[in-house]
Amino acid sequence: MKFLDLAKVYIRSGGGGAGCVSFRREKFIEYGGPDGGDGGRGGDVWAEAVEGLNTLIDFRFQQHFFAKSGGHGMGAQRTGASGDNIELRVPVGTEILDEDQETVIADLTYAGQRVLLARGGNGGFGNLHFKSSTNRAPRHANPGQAGVERTLWLRLKLIADAGLAGLPNAGKSTFLAAVSNARPKIADYPFTTLHPNLGVVGVDGHEFVMADIPGLIEGASEGRGLGDQFLGHVERSRVLLHLVDGTAEDVAQDARTILTELEAYSPALIEKPRVTALNKIDALDPETLAERKAALEAEIGGPVLLMSGVSREGVTEVLRALWSRIAPSRKPVAEDREDKPWQP
Repeated sequence: MKFLDLAKVYIRSGGGGAGCVSFRREKFIEYGGPDGGDGGRGGDVWAEAVEGLNTLIDFRFQQHFFAKSGGHGMGAQRTGASGDNIELRVPVGTEILDEDQETVIADLTYAGQRVLLARGGNGGFGNLHFKSSTNRAPRHANPGQAGVERTLWLRLKLIADAGLAGLPNAGKSTFLAAVSNARPKIADYPFTTLHPNLGVVGVDGHEFVMADIPGLIEGASEGRGLGDQFLGHVERSRVLLHLVDGTAEDVAQDARTILTELEAYSPALIEKPRVTALNKIDALDPETLAERKAALEAEIGGPVLLMSGVSREGVTEVLRALWSRIAPSRKPVAEDREDKPWQP
């Protein structure tokens, strides 16, 4: 199944049915009076986050979602049928944006969360509503209210506890494959990863979700390479794992490139807790390793962990460092919900 994290949809709620102009015509009832019924209400358009989906590919094949209009009123005070609602089923973590792609209408962060996107129009009043002491036989009724038509964007941001960031060929996919059951494509050329991958990682009896995104290069914020289009998938992460290729000639410059692109994308992203690891240490001699570790620590102003995704040396220490930053910020999902307060 193809990964798709951005989709454009066109929605329209149903219009209300028109009211009816009708009078009682019964043989033995004199001056029967008006009995026109009201029009039915138009259908609403809803969006709901559901489990089991991790892409917006369904919205590539269907972009138009139109709810049914309400039925017209009828005589004998019969109200028209209400139009059926329509529902957009989206993955958890989907943002719903207005047509300008900037205004956030809703952010669906847990399964079962629903949001009303377009309300159906009210049905018009039949002539029975206009009967009064001075107007015993009204001959007019209201038309139904028109539905709401909107153009929206759906943007998926994967929900993961930890996000991987680094240059192409830094070993992100190899690391994810080593610590989880995820099987991303791995090869010895840049941009092997073309779409995000998720994996469940376990360490010391704890589990958390890790997201791997395509590598960034210098100028990604300006559209170079695959650009920064996938950085939104690590925006929700509680911690970032910055992998630096230990076999590179200038590890400090590589680290600076990634940090610059993260800051250009979002200042909030660069402020997230971050673990920096020097990868592929199994390919370095001790002297070179020590030099590059010192250069990297001087660049980032903090400690650097050593690891190898191939030999798995130092992997456990990296996972423990990630979990130590994830655990304090983790809380029950229901605690964020207004409708389901968390009870200890």
